[in-house]
Amino acid sequence: MQQYQKNDGLKQEAERTVAGVASPREKVDLSTRAKDVQAIRNAVAGMPDIREEKVQELKDRIEAGTYNVSGEKIAEKIVGESLLDIFA
Repeated sequence: MQQYQKNDGLKQEAERTVAGVASPREKVDLSTRAKDVQAIRNAVAGMPDIREEKVQELKDRIEAGTYNVSGEKIAEKIVGESLLDIFA
């Protein structure tokens, strides 16, 4: 009787796998990191492309005459970005 049950189990397993194709019972579990990456992607996809509150703040500061840009900071940023491009 036990031998019959063993053979029947092997036969059922063979029926679940056809021509080397994985059986439908098998499943893929994503790693925790992959799940985290997917959650971050979904969160970013839901964010607006333009930060309206930041744009409005800058507009208000420009109109009020309180928005001052440092030429040195702009130059530093340009040089820094250029160096990153060169070494990247």
